Amino acid sequence: MSSSSCLFCRIVAREAPAEILHETETVLAFRDIRPGAPTHVLLIPKEHLRDLRDLENAHAGMVMDLLQAAAHLARTEKVDDSGWRLVANIGPDAGQSVFHLHFHLLGGRAMGWPPG
Repeated sequence: MSSSSCLFCRIVAREAPAEILHETETVLAFRDIRPGAPTHVLLIPKEHLRDLRDLENAHAGMVMDLLQAAAHLARTEKVDDSGWRLVANIGPDAGQSVFHLHFHLLGGRAMGWPPG
């Protein structure tokens, strides 16, 4: 299922541009156009899910694919040894601006804790 009004669904359908870095049957990863770190990659399921609250048991394989893609990209982006962060924002107060489940892979600089 996809939504024609969803930017990320349009990227999956190749109707909107993106620098795609990784693709599997269930996951797509591309560079963020407004990076918050030297490495800033977005990882999304190809299926339109609003956020983590939409996940069901049937999505377990896709979630594993997404996490494996994040680890792979951390290595290929050369942030694996120095450290990286994987973040999912849920809802507007957390900073979610595109309502399609996505994770931010951030690296290439020191990050503070707590975030935000």
